[in-house]
Amino acid sequence: MKIIVLGAGAWGTALAASAASQPASHAVTLWARDAAQLAALQAQHENARYLPGVRLPAALAFSAAPVAELDALAADADLVLVATPMAALRPMLTVLAPCVAPVAWVCKGFEAPVAGHAGLLGHEIQAQVAPGLQAGVLSGPSFALEVARGQPTALVAASAHESVRQALVEAFHSATLRVYANDDIVGVEVGGAVKNVLAIATGLCDGLGLGLNARAALITRGLAEMTRLGLALGASATTFMGLSGLGDLVLTATGDLSRNRQVGLALAQGRTLAQATAKLGHVAEGVYSARTVVQRATHLGVDMPIAQAVVALLDGLMTPQQAVADLMGREPTAEQLDAVA
Repeated sequence: MKIIVLGAGAWGTALAASAASQPASHAVTLWARDAAQLAALQAQHENARYLPGVRLPAALAFSAAPVAELDALAADADLVLVATPMAALRPMLTVLAPCVAPVAWVCKGFEAPVAGHAGLLGHEIQAQVAPGLQAGVLSGPSFALEVARGQPTALVAASAHESVRQALVEAFHSATLRVYANDDIVGVEVGGAVKNVLAIATGLCDGLGLGLNARAALITRGLAEMTRLGLALGASATTFMGLSGLGDLVLTATGDLSRNRQVGLALAQGRTLAQATAKLGHVAEGVYSARTVVQRATHLGVDMPIAQAVVALLDGLMTPQQAVADLMGREPTAEQLDAVA
């Protein structure tokens, strides 16, 4: 199977290495935007910036073709995987619009609002700029470093097209990486986007030393918020009980490799948002998508108090202590799980 992975960050590199290491002998090419990064990858066979200490498979090939020529690079591929940040998904899909192979992405979040409309999820962007693509998303609870090391991981391949789901399973399912198919791309993408925002809140909770009771309550009520938004966008409720919902939320909210959790911890320690993000050296998608999550929820009439508190905190309108007090001071309500209250 010929696989093209576009984006040589931590996640793109980890997935490319995983596919190239399989006994199936996939022909995998990892594309890097920067020629200097490409030269370093070829010389060292290690992504020293994003995955230091992880040796890349000898069979892994590299490319730094111009963005405008990516459709040519993907011309005879069996699968194209976009592993850029969400901000770059629109231009990448625009270039890939003529591609006949299945195309999937792994970025999680909402696009920043453009052209007068609310920020979009990946499948909504694809419907605008490349409606003819057979497309989908690969998501789920996963830290790139653990995948690159070959530690056990489970992901979800979501698409309305069976051919895309099958291609993702064939490309990445292995002894250490299980890939489950799901046709609810809306639910899988909502889970992947909202969990980043909730991870900031959980990091804040832990950074303030509020305790394990508070953490459990926050994660559970955050799951309810995620599900409400997903249902309003047309997702299935059961998706949020799976890997891309509850699974990804628990991992990102509690795992110390989570960049979004680290932002919350830093804010709780009194650092500014600029200081918190600068220290990471990587993109924390929850910082950029939190406002869009709340905007989409407001437009749909969906109540998301935890996400709203995160936005107020990021915008400097609340202190961490005020955000906690605001959430705890809300009026009592019933927990109606069947209605996702």
